Amino acid sequence: MAALAVAGTTATVHQKEFDRATGKGEGGASRTGSTAGEPFDETYKGRHIQGWPTDHGHHGTGGGYRVLIDGTELHVMQNGDGTWVSLIDHYEVFATPRALARSAVDNLAGADLVPSPEHS
Repeated sequence: MAALAVAGTTATVHQKEFDRATGKGEGGASRTGSTAGEPFDETYKGRHIQGWPTDHGHHGTGGGYRVLIDGTELHVMQNGDGTWVSLIDHYEVFATPRALARSAVDNLAGADLVPSPEHS
């Protein structure tokens, strides 16, 4: 885990997703689909999480990423330094969209994800 100083605040980057020595993550998951550009599709703590790159990022810029939890889209944004945030974990940054999706599942604690209103 690393800390970043941003405008007088500290944010934590969660990079514990995979053990560098073994290439395995929590629950023995393989590294496939773990980087920001690769899609993933798995069941995590009983929830179906999916993610894949899109042609459109935040406000129509390129390089976006789409994340679904049980079929409902979780709004995600990539920071300038390559880390990721979501509406669920807006003040925590993550190294990959998969790590972000897993944290969102943890924070939902069994509750359904409510779709966010469209941005204008």
